[in-house]
Amino acid sequence: MNRNRREFLNASALGVASCIGTGPTGNRALGQEQVQQPKNAAVTVELPRGRVPLSFIIDDSTCLVNMGKFCMPQFAATYPERASYHKPWQDWPDEIPDSFVREFGQWCAEHGVKGKYSVVPYPACVGWLDRTLPGWSQKQLQDSLKLVRDLMLPNWDIHPEMITHTRVIDLKTGRPFQDYSPAHMENSYPQEDVSVDYLASYLAYALQIVKNCDLPCEGITTPGGFGNRVKAKLPVAVGEAVRDVYGCELPHYFKYLEDATWPKMEGVSGKQGGRRAIAEDQDLYNLVVNVPAGTGDWFGGWDGVLEPQAEKYCDQAAASGRMVELIEAKQPAVMLCHWPGMYCNGSKSGFRAFQSVVQALANRFGDQTQWMKISEIARYWAAKEYTRVRLFEKRIELEAPFACPQFTLRLPGSQKANQASKRQKVPGFKQVSTLASLLPGYVFYSELETWLCLDLAKGSSQIELGQS
Repeated sequence: MNRNRREFLNASALGVASCIGTGPTGNRALGQEQVQQPKNAAVTVELPRGRVPLSFIIDDSTCLVNMGKFCMPQFAATYPERASYHKPWQDWPDEIPDSFVREFGQWCAEHGVKGKYSVVPYPACVGWLDRTLPGWSQKQLQDSLKLVRDLMLPNWDIHPEMITHTRVIDLKTGRPFQDYSPAHMENSYPQEDVSVDYLASYLAYALQIVKNCDLPCEGITTPGGFGNRVKAKLPVAVGEAVRDVYGCELPHYFKYLEDATWPKMEGVSGKQGGRRAIAEDQDLYNLVVNVPAGTGDWFGGWDGVLEPQAEKYCDQAAASGRMVELIEAKQPAVMLCHWPGMYCNGSKSGFRAFQSVVQALANRFGDQTQWMKISEIARYWAAKEYTRVRLFEKRIELEAPFACPQFTLRLPGSQKANQASKRQKVPGFKQVSTLASLLPGYVFYSELETWLCLDLAKGSSQIELGQS
């Protein structure tokens, strides 16, 4: 199941939707999902380091501009009948200051939090991040960009969230279209079929501004329902645009909220997501990974005015909540928020709620989870899906189209009755005493299994095996 994020969040604010994946239908979906198995059933590709990935997706972030304030009147002009867009935005601060970015980024670094941080290139048409931002000095703009480069990297993927997040830009003129209808708002654009070339050009326009700001990028985030009418073309356009502007090997994107949070392999011909021999995968150059989130935004909302409901992510004991469901189902636990909902117009109530969630998850699941950027999740699942793993008596052969840190394999022990002590040793790997201690270059021996973790190289490689 996927949803338009803006529609979901508006419904959530009205009490119509409370938690993705809860209730009988959601629980069945979670229960039926299993960790994907490799083609060779004798060797299982496991979660990285045997841990569930955690990630935090931040939407509507940019330099200095409070997107909640400046987006509100533009959405109200397009949807005058919607009460949710008629809030006292004039009373809200123009800025989400760099002091808060620093406070947030430093706390996250201290607690190992990773994820995705949007940088909207022409935020709500206020100004161009690679040129000038009216209301702020050039030095303030450059200092803000430097803060993103120095502090948010390398723990966060940087994405454009299209060009403005509000008005559609006419690529011929560089100006917003005159029409204020949904047909020319990015959250509902395009309203009719467009070519892959045009869609890629629009994405590339946004990406180029981010690149002009000296920010690295491997993917994009769609603003709300952007691309809903051209979903089949969107991943192709993402791949073309990201590769064209950045030369990225493995583009990814965030658009969907889903019950089942497994990344999806898109943009290649043939059976989507199916495992095939490497020799048959001549089109992996066009692969794009769709990384969904598994929660709603239950902090301060996209405008920063909602009362946080941290318990929907997890309660203080991390005994219930959507993140707990995902971790216990061993699915990537990717949670969502909007940057104005962290700052909450200066009260920082969303940030405090987020801190409580991170600490609760660490207290209960710290040795079963690890924080990852969504580009790292995308790379791991692409390698998991397409790496050919073959087990022989004295070696494991791997043929990998992508390099992948923390690639983790599980081998069976002796298949002979009453000979559980016989297991395959792995020369060159250091031994750890617990699975929770597993790192690249290390091996863990349980009673009947062997767990290996390595930084997988692109191309052909092998692991030598011995016998105890």
